[in-house]
Amino acid sequence: MEKGITSSKPNKPTHIRTFRIDVSQADLDDLHERLSRTRWPAQLPGGEWNRGIPVAYLKELAEYWQHGYNWREHEAKLNKFPQFITEIDGQTIHFLHVRSPEVHATPLLMTHSWPNSIAEFMHMIGPLTNPSAYGGDPNKAFHVVVPSLPGFAYSSFADAAVESPWSIKRVAETWAQLMAILGYDRYGAHGNDAGALVSPELAVMDSEHVIGVHITAGLGMPTGDPSELEDLTDEERAELEQLADWFAGGSGYARYLANRPQTLSYGMNDSPVALLAFLLERFKEFDGWPGSHTNIDNELIDEPIDRDQLLTTVTLYWLTHTAGSSSWPYYEGAAGMPINQTKVPTGVSHGGGSLFRRLAERNNHIVHWSSKKSSSHMVAMATPESLIDDIREFFSQLH
Repeated sequence: MEKGITSSKPNKPTHIRTFRIDVSQADLDDLHERLSRTRWPAQLPGGEWNRGIPVAYLKELAEYWQHGYNWREHEAKLNKFPQFITEIDGQTIHFLHVRSPEVHATPLLMTHSWPNSIAEFMHMIGPLTNPSAYGGDPNKAFHVVVPSLPGFAYSSFADAAVESPWSIKRVAETWAQLMAILGYDRYGAHGNDAGALVSPELAVMDSEHVIGVHITAGLGMPTGDPSELEDLTDEERAELEQLADWFAGGSGYARYLANRPQTLSYGMNDSPVALLAFLLERFKEFDGWPGSHTNIDNELIDEPIDRDQLLTTVTLYWLTHTAGSSSWPYYEGAAGMPINQTKVPTGVSHGGGSLFRRLAERNNHIVHWSSKKSSSHMVAMATPESLIDDIREFFSQLH
């Protein structure tokens, strides 16, 4: 029997059917027509980026979305991965399930970010499942499962599910059921952003089966306890100041989504440019506002995320009408930092320096900690090779 696979069946038989993305041409034509009829506002005074996404910047990207971006090309790339649909606890769950050709591969559940989609991991799945084809070590292969978070893309909310609030804990319970349905008795978990919240919760409730949790960041945040900040080194004090700068200001989107997500959903569901502006601002704000990116010499560098990758996720939200329903992490109070847990080993790839590790180790079983840098909060999209290496390194320690 293959490593990580069990022949046991879930208590209740669950129907899994294959799935393929097949967007109608009429839906694409409607998208392009709406883009062509956008009523553009005037650029507000007060600085190009200070008031939000500049009109000229968004116009150029919307023009590319309409005339340059090829959805069919990216639809075909997504369809190269085996996709499935099932139902758990009344909720439709869409997921990729890519088996490795390596018999002893480790099962790995990967949870995407907010506001993102399964497309976040498009450039990681091949190297993780079939490392030999990419010059890697076949002993570090994974069977990869990538579900769409409930309310996101093809895990859209059914009428029955809308009445039942979602929380990070409920998602973790759903993921545990999904892995049991697929027959995985031992598996690892990885996540970034929203995925970094789900993965530790999954470890707590399914520690009998989860062998380890790998996240990009979020552990070791100061709680306000003065004792945490005693005897800081100069390097640690600089880290703390940098963190404070990162959290300062902001657009206030989180508070609004936590209170009135339905109101925003009307614009994002009716206007592709409204949706594009909202999602683009999140990516920009996460990566260091304003929108231009510079190196240490203050020279402009390329955008950290390829525009086609970004537009694939934006298009998925548009075509599935899920921009509004994807806001539940904020409305249900799920936004925040990953929970502490000591039930299974934890690895962190972009955790910061010694201060954050020291704080994280108080309440977590940290066996791997990297202080990697990424040009984007969406690490899997900006620096996939670095993240792949870190995931391999962490899980190789657990065997």
